[in-house]
Amino acid sequence: MSKTVIEVKDVTMNFHMNLDKILSLKEFVTRKLSGKLAYQDFTALDHVSFSVKKGETLGLIGRNGAGKSTMLKVIAGILKPTKGSVVCHGNVVPMLELGSGFDVDLTGQENIFLNGAILGYDEEFLRGKYDEIVEFSELGQFIEMPIRNYSSGMLARLAFSVASVVQPEILIVDEILAVGDAAFQEKSRKRMMELMGGGTTVLFVSHSIEQIRQMCQRVVWLEFGQIKEIGLTEAVCSAYESS
Repeated sequence: MSKTVIEVKDVTMNFHMNLDKILSLKEFVTRKLSGKLAYQDFTALDHVSFSVKKGETLGLIGRNGAGKSTMLKVIAGILKPTKGSVVCHGNVVPMLELGSGFDVDLTGQENIFLNGAILGYDEEFLRGKYDEIVEFSELGQFIEMPIRNYSSGMLARLAFSVASVVQPEILIVDEILAVGDAAFQEKSRKRMMELMGGGTTVLFVSHSIEQIRQMCQRVVWLEFGQIKEIGLTEAVCSAYESS
């Protein structure tokens, strides 16, 4: 019996949102001091519980605003839940907002070491993987240019190449396979399948139900921040599509 590596227990995530469109710090301070700021509480996740076994690929589906990306950020440790807890047994590599750890003033080469360090890898390890990262990214001579000159596709390819070159125990993926052109998307999908085949536990969000069907054993269907259904991929995907 595979051991449980991710335990999500009764997780609730509330946000205190400002409803006013404020254009300056001065306006914000003025309204704050006069008590004229309007707020609304929003519950993105509402008492969500599930677990993931070692080596399993679990898909998260649901319409925009259902809470999928928020759930991934809570599991990755980026957000602290208002209530409940998340326990992960193993190192977590989040592929959420690709390139968010990059510095636009540095070259692609320098950003490999910066982003790799953010993911927890030392310089010696990254030097050993450097050629593999550059080759996978297909950036060629552009690797020595400041990334401010990169297109969004080039940036995504570099970020994916850095994040996927390692063998994480837990991989958290948000729409990652939409990066680059069709050929690079297929290469990314194959790389993801290699990681899964190597025993990596994967949480995967995608708006493509076809991708979810191809890559996941089980699926959590979120609706309005709550679990609508959880179970085997085909049954949950079919129910979602007919809803």
